[in-house]
Amino acid sequence: VRATGATNMNVHSSRSHALATVTLHQLLGDAADPEGSRRRITSKFSFVDLAGSERVKRTQAEGTRFKEGVSINQGLLALGKVISALADKEKHEGSKSHVP
Repeated sequence: VRATGATNMNVHSSRSHALATVTLHQLLGDAADPEGSRRRITSKFSFVDLAGSERVKRTQAEGTRFKEGVSINQGLLALGKVISALADKEKHEGSKSHVP
């Protein structure tokens, strides 16, 4: 469920993040092949909808909307740290690193 709320910048401002993952399994090759030379390929698609970062001066948010904006910004910061750590981990494959 997507949560929205009005700010001075956007009447339908997204107030939540959403993530959906679709995994697709394919069998390639001839099913009638007695040797069983079929090959399995797995693909993974991730769809992400992020709430936009909030600038209090621009949105002029107060009360609940202000608290939501702070929470959204904290979530985006944490997500950025995770993405950076994962990207760094791929560069240094085999080394142990912490992903927040």
